Amino acid sequence: MDVVINVFVALHIIGIASLLGGFLTQMKAMSAGTARFVPAMLHGALTMLVTGIVLVGLNQMQGASLNNIKFGIKLAVLVVILALVYVKRDEEKIAKPVFGAVGGLTMLNIFIAVLWT
Repeated sequence: MDVVINVFVALHIIGIASLLGGFLTQMKAMSAGTARFVPAMLHGALTMLVTGIVLVGLNQMQGASLNNIKFGIKLAVLVVILALVYVKRDEEKIAKPVFGAVGGLTMLNIFIAVLWT
């Protein structure tokens, strides 16, 4: 079971890398006002959602004590990210505050995962 959990952790990290990487590649365009949500950002957020839910389930199956408040907050932040990216995915230009909010929320999710123990 540990191997399966580690595979899903790796997939979860790949999802966050895709979301954050997509954001970082558009930083220069954001300063020019032409940033847009690339498909990698949507796919990364969806990957994070699915693998995160699976990870919580797998850990609960093993009887691990989980901080449900932490996971609830991370899920809420991810749902906001996913909603923003999904709704605005076809727009040619994304407003700087919206685009910056997605990047900020992505980093918030990373900090919650790493620093909240």
